[in-house]
Amino acid sequence: MVLTDGDVTLRPIKLRDQKDWREVNRRNRDWLRPWEATIPPPAPWGPVVQRPTYRQMVRHLRAEANAGRMLPFVIEYQGRLVGQLTVAGITWGSMCAAHVGYWVDRDVAGRGVMPTAVALAVDHCFQKVGLHRIEVCIRPENGPSRRVVEKLGLREEGLRPRYLHIDGAWRDHLVYAITAEEVPEGLLRRWHRARHSQSPPK
Repeated sequence: MVLTDGDVTLRPIKLRDQKDWREVNRRNRDWLRPWEATIPPPAPWGPVVQRPTYRQMVRHLRAEANAGRMLPFVIEYQGRLVGQLTVAGITWGSMCAAHVGYWVDRDVAGRGVMPTAVALAVDHCFQKVGLHRIEVCIRPENGPSRRVVEKLGLREEGLRPRYLHIDGAWRDHLVYAITAEEVPEGLLRRWHRARHSQSPPK
């Protein structure tokens, strides 16, 4: 499926995105490194896990999507690939929840691209997929990413100590969350309303 609002589009990631994805990721390597998940050293009894290639990553994302556990998107701004957003860990039963992770090209940061993308994804999860709760876990030091969810009005629920292995160590994360009951009109509509109220008068 393709989700669009103005200049921002979410669409499924594809193998043919490799050239554009690599170019954006390469240009933003230093900016993204402090926030990207890394693979911890293997335990004596555990498997040795290598960072996947782009093709391996896309095939894994597709397999998880086909199994109903993930929604992997690329983010386009004005028709150009500028980042990635993944709805992962989809759980049904008595939970009906998932978590969202994302990154965006530094060149378009601050233009409302990522809040719009997250709002599109959350509305799709609540209104079409049928999920009830979405979480976003962010390192406390990651001010730009925290501002995304704060602009959207997600609740800060607390700290998960040493939650993910990032940039070579186990890092604490703050948990932000939202449930379907909190945005009956849709998160995108609430985001538009918030942006309009923050716009300077003409």
